[in-house]
Amino acid sequence: MITAPVPSVLRHADLRLQDGWVGVARADPGTRYVICKGTAHLVRREPTASIAFLGNDDEAIGAIDASRFILLGWFRGERCVLVDLPPDLSLTPQDAEYEELRPLLPLQAADEAQLLTYARALLVWRSRQRHCGVCGAPTVPRNAGHMLLCTNEACQTQFFPRIDPAVIVLVTDGSQALLGRQASWPPGRYSALAGFVEPGESLEEAVAREVEEETGVHIGPPRYFASQPWPFPASLMLGFHAHARVGPIRLDGELEDARWFERRELQASPGILLPPAHTIARRLLEAWFDT
Repeated sequence: MITAPVPSVLRHADLRLQDGWVGVARADPGTRYVICKGTAHLVRREPTASIAFLGNDDEAIGAIDASRFILLGWFRGERCVLVDLPPDLSLTPQDAEYEELRPLLPLQAADEAQLLTYARALLVWRSRQRHCGVCGAPTVPRNAGHMLLCTNEACQTQFFPRIDPAVIVLVTDGSQALLGRQASWPPGRYSALAGFVEPGESLEEAVAREVEEETGVHIGPPRYFASQPWPFPASLMLGFHAHARVGPIRLDGELEDARWFERRELQASPGILLPPAHTIARRLLEAWFDT
């Protein structure tokens, strides 16, 4: 029997509509706060990289305006609230510091990495939706921070968090895989091909288009593999496998290089740097290694 994955955060979206939710959170001694400044998260590095949760026993929490709070849900059985600190407020307990998420991902426990992925996506959305895209008036948070409302009474447009769908595909032909690299990557790194889905395009059409545009290779029908949220800044990566015949590669200038690699070359060569273990690109490769 196939079972659904168990999320690390129980979101309880229905509770976002409750009036006075901030007061309830502040009165609950079990509430844990994820503190963020910009897109940096308050963490501790010792003994391992982990979120520096704060509680209601910290006096600074009580002084923060309720508009800076976002209800994330329940994490490890406790109410969890994101605090989007204003630029002029500093809140740094001993042995903690603010760090960006990308370098933290391979170091954290999987559930904490998922929680901060969720938090960062909301922070990026809030920072980009401070004003109404229809009339330009300021927006204010509603629904426990999961909706932004235009303050212009003649407009009152509602804005919800948005994600940008992107496809990533591992193209193979038997014992060989087609990988590419961008000029900005570390020397030797190669990965699966990826790109954003365009308006009016299916996921399958996007996969075929991206591979053909970047390498000139024509693939057969792609097969869905899995997905991964990727808030850098606001993507959802949709992973696929696809088959193509080994042949010439024609670069369009987006990639610095693209090559066909033998399976044993990718598994054994120290000169080839594979995608990090926490990425869906690596999972696509490992699934192929196991076939």
